[in-house]
Amino acid sequence: MFSRHVTDQIALQLAVPFYAEPLFQLTERNRSYLRRWLPWLDAVTQVDHTRRFLVAQLDRFAKGEALCTLVFWEQELVGVAGFHTIDAVNRIGTIGYWLSETFTGRGIMTRAVHALIDIGQQFYVLQRFEIRCAVENHASRAIPQRLGFQYEGTLRRSERIYDRWHDMAVYALLR
Repeated sequence: MFSRHVTDQIALQLAVPFYAEPLFQLTERNRSYLRRWLPWLDAVTQVDHTRRFLVAQLDRFAKGEALCTLVFWEQELVGVAGFHTIDAVNRIGTIGYWLSETFTGRGIMTRAVHALIDIGQQFYVLQRFEIRCAVENHASRAIPQRLGFQYEGTLRRSERIYDRWHDMAVYALLR
């Protein structure tokens, strides 16, 4: 099974159905925190929804279309990070992530995303990495900024999260 030791405290582990219960519980504990930025929370109301998501992600991984990893801090599940899409023809990986509120501000996700970039280059020969964040989500936007991504522009009203439209800032890193 795929795993990546990022630091002494941080590890990435392939998201597999075995982790459905702990991932669902992490989602439950962070539901109100994540709701502002993630549109899928209302569709995840039981463990089986998380399990189906993990099965689908594993299938996409097997096809080379995506890579969903779980982020661990000192062996505790604290978030999710991965390539939402992998475009093998154009060698582009689109990165997405979320982290438990109690673990923000420690540099965990910045290091995890940096590791994903290495994985993308090593295993998928990606030449472009993209991250899209809601303009108002300053914590999420700080990650590509810290990692040297270039701001390429704003997609206006490009994501609807519940009853509100969000403009998305687009960042890219070329290799």
